[in-house]
Amino acid sequence: MANIIQAVKRNVHIIIMLLPILSFIAPFLILYSLQPWTFEQTYHGRTFLLFFLWLVVLEIILSWEKLQKIKVNKLRSIRTVLFVIALLLPTIYVVAANYYGINTIIKDLTRQYVSPLNIGPSQEDVIVSYMPISIEFLVFAVLFCLIILLEYGINILGDFPISTLFLGIIGVLFTIDYLYPQKLTPLQIFVPATATLAANVLNLMGYQTSLSFATTMPLLGAVDPKNPLKYAYFGIDWACAGVESLLIYTVTILLFLRKTTIPWKYRIIYFAIGAAVTYLINILRIVTLFMIAIPKGPNFSANDYDFQMFHNYYGMLYSITWIISYPLIIIGTRILWARIQNWRNTKTPAPAQFQPSQLNPA
Repeated sequence: MANIIQAVKRNVHIIIMLLPILSFIAPFLILYSLQPWTFEQTYHGRTFLLFFLWLVVLEIILSWEKLQKIKVNKLRSIRTVLFVIALLLPTIYVVAANYYGINTIIKDLTRQYVSPLNIGPSQEDVIVSYMPISIEFLVFAVLFCLIILLEYGINILGDFPISTLFLGIIGVLFTIDYLYPQKLTPLQIFVPATATLAANVLNLMGYQTSLSFATTMPLLGAVDPKNPLKYAYFGIDWACAGVESLLIYTVTILLFLRKTTIPWKYRIIYFAIGAAVTYLINILRIVTLFMIAIPKGPNFSANDYDFQMFHNYYGMLYSITWIISYPLIIIGTRILWARIQNWRNTKTPAPAQFQPSQLNPA
């Protein structure tokens, strides 16, 4: 027992640095025990919470040396008491939301808002049931900022921009998508280009496509010319057009590049390449949805298991996996390029030094 206590004392600073992560483990486990299927959904689900933990770990690793130099607050200080309370707040919120009526209040307010929109009872029920998840993201983002602020101060808050804004952006996008279903016209301006590119890809694959822009939500159809009974038609709104992915990518990569010493010319190149890949991945996502639906033809249903799994989970997982991996790819390429440059320098022979005696040989 004494050895354990000594080990804890020696590593107390490391444990304190990990407290922001540990404070979210218990609430996430509670949520998983209550609704495990929501952690199998990226689209309006809780899979992004796991990505958030991964991003926090990454940012702690990147700021490890800086965080180690920060002195621990005095045990009996008011700030320490507030910090301990803040660590408990994520769990308190989850318990209060699910057992003491906060989620019920959120659902009632949401229904009062969406009912006049006349979007249909089934879609209204979906929006009402999932709105608490959107609010969770926003609450967790605020609480995480509070925990970092109390632990390290406002100066260190800037070392955790990606994870914090990741939660906030997901919460805002989910909320907007629910409160303005298919009606957020400014974001719809990206949709025609996405639908056109998806149609072109399907044409290259041998399908016959039709594209209608009669409404703000384009309707894209694809038919197998070898078997007209194999077809699919989908409306594409801003959420399906990759706007969410591009917004998440833009904030994430800009914050990452801001903390690097990469020259501006290369930052612009890295940003452009990443944005292009993010956009193309979403085109691939739309095409894949058609590939799932077309073979089923008239037997296809929007509730089809394969379709829903890809639409709600694997499709968005494509983009998010790329977005959170891209900073690591940039770091890896910079390290590789530096090593190549060093190797070239060691292989290049140094110029011969001038010897005065060479001009006057003995």
